[in-house]
Amino acid sequence: MSGQEEISARRPRVFSGSQPSGTLHLGNYLGAIRNYVAMQETHDCIYCVVDLHAITVRQVRADLRRNTIDVANAYLAAGVDPERSIVFIQSHVPAHTELMWILNTITYMGELRRMTQFKDKTAGAEGESIGVGLFDYPVLMAADILLYRADAVPVGEDQKQHVELTRDVAERFNHAFGKAFVVPDPIIRTEGGRVMSLDDPAKKMSKSAGSENSYIALMDAPDVIRRKIRRAVTDSGTEVRGGPEKPALTNLLDIYSILSGATIGEIERRYEGKGYADFKADLAEVVVEALAPIQTRIRELEADKSYTLEVLKTGAERAEAIAERTLAKVRERVGLVPRP
Repeated sequence: MSGQEEISARRPRVFSGSQPSGTLHLGNYLGAIRNYVAMQETHDCIYCVVDLHAITVRQVRADLRRNTIDVANAYLAAGVDPERSIVFIQSHVPAHTELMWILNTITYMGELRRMTQFKDKTAGAEGESIGVGLFDYPVLMAADILLYRADAVPVGEDQKQHVELTRDVAERFNHAFGKAFVVPDPIIRTEGGRVMSLDDPAKKMSKSAGSENSYIALMDAPDVIRRKIRRAVTDSGTEVRGGPEKPALTNLLDIYSILSGATIGEIERRYEGKGYADFKADLAEVVVEALAPIQTRIRELEADKSYTLEVLKTGAERAEAIAERTLAKVRERVGLVPRP
């Protein structure tokens, strides 16, 4: 087994992906991309830009293409090393959709109807205007994971249910046809796993929010970052101290803690006797400093598009080598006639 064909099997393998469905923001970085970088030290990593998932909602063609490259650039700029990890675009490996179809045949309608994200995105409606892809999204996610025999999948709490479905489908296939899949475990992100909106701490920071002041875009200029944090909502009182009764301030403290490495307690003590204005001013500088090297590297990658495209080409070749071995085993187990 060569390094070009497949990453070393001596360490547990993880698979994860991000949708190219809009502006990348601080929540994406803290909740996912930053952890992708850290996991390279302990795992064999396969990171995908899941463009096929993105089109479950109608996309503008030019935007989808640009956003797909933007996500790949963000991976690389943050520190994902294509020599240590596989980085590729989902649609560049057709095995994803073939395995999805096979898994569709052993996935139950009732299982998909119970998916919380489907209920949330459709407001409980299942009318004729709801796309099948949105309903079937978790099966494609299962195919993504199972193709690469991933031992673990780092996800937020909102995706845990999809990994549980993946486990159920893998076990069902293995029992019915013979073992072909590794049954993966979810790794639930805690630190940074749920960065909340700057203008509504009850909502997760989102690129689809109604106001650009609700999130910090990964490429926001320093003055824009300062303005957004200055305008971020806070709770009643003036004491810089987190807790369940202060969700807005707790969210800001979490961001400060993750990016600075200081504990929440240390930060609270640092601002004893000071108000929200001092805290926010310093938090803004922490964010600006943390994002500066990533922004610089992204600009370099945008100026030389050939590097990212070559990484994605090589990544797809390496990913396909693994995926095709899994898919060949699945075809054999199911009884499909091999292509001559």
